[in-house]
Amino acid sequence: MRAMVLTRIASLHDVPDPLELMDVPPPVPGAGELLIQVSACGVCHTELDEIEGRTAPPRLPVIPGHEVVGRVVGCGEGVTRVRVGDRVGVGWIHRSTGEPDENLSDAFEATGRDVPGGYAEFMTAPSGYSYPIPDAFSDTQAAPLLCAGAIGFRALRLTQLRDGDLLGLTGFGASAHLVLQLARFLYPQSPVHVFARDAAQRTLALELGAAWAGDTTQRAPSLLHAIIDTTPVWKPVVYALANLRPGGRLVINAIRKEDVDKDFLLQLSYHDHLWLEREIKSVANITRRDIADFLPLAARIPLRPHVTTYELADANRALRELKQGSTAGAKVLTIGAAGTL
Repeated sequence: MRAMVLTRIASLHDVPDPLELMDVPPPVPGAGELLIQVSACGVCHTELDEIEGRTAPPRLPVIPGHEVVGRVVGCGEGVTRVRVGDRVGVGWIHRSTGEPDENLSDAFEATGRDVPGGYAEFMTAPSGYSYPIPDAFSDTQAAPLLCAGAIGFRALRLTQLRDGDLLGLTGFGASAHLVLQLARFLYPQSPVHVFARDAAQRTLALELGAAWAGDTTQRAPSLLHAIIDTTPVWKPVVYALANLRPGGRLVINAIRKEDVDKDFLLQLSYHDHLWLEREIKSVANITRRDIADFLPLAARIPLRPHVTTYELADANRALRELKQGSTAGAKVLTIGAAGTL
């Protein structure tokens, strides 16, 4: 089968094509696992963290990708609730303990980092960590819901927002553009304020119903009750804290932060940014429950992901453009149903 494979850790600045298109042996499902023919796989910033070593895979080579949609074409021993032909999705959580805090467990395994992921024609996944895809979504629409949408849902829960509270989103890529739609549905009286460096992203935010959109460094018209940061860098964190009202909460929705602007933290003022019971909460991974709860809700709204598609062989280009932050919405690899074992 064809797959895009990571064979070494390197910065995209030094190695602009870090993935290699290869023919690799097809996977075989073990007990309790599904064999999935992949049709679409989202491109997530966490792939950049893996490639550049901030959350490096424990073994190389590895096939990245954890926003996976496809059809079940085989089942391992003991699988009962899923059938061949079912359309399923797989997210960042490959398997864990099944406990409410399984995202924090040492047993947590990540799809596309600890085990092979969806930048391939076929993959395997535990049936208990594979999710039915609602009919409301095409394969390419559903792919970013498996991480960008579901982890955004978790981040929104962690804000402890009440309807009528003022919400901010800093960074407006794959996750935030879905969180905006989700927040408008769950908290219709809560104006959403978007901070983004890219003009196209600010325009999309306003089109999707944001009450205000400005540059990352701007002040919102009013101080906000909660802000979700989805950026890979530190500068937006400092500016977000300056936009919080007393008692406000900043939720950082990122697996890792880059060090490129870490010195900006020296501008952090305890009085201006942290005092008066402002707090910071991080998002760590995701649970099975998050995805299982989120997908039916996304269909009921319904969420409308803005997607740019790429062929599997163009994964490196998609990653470079993601690194540059040059497009709004989500990026998805289309792999199709033509793969052969």
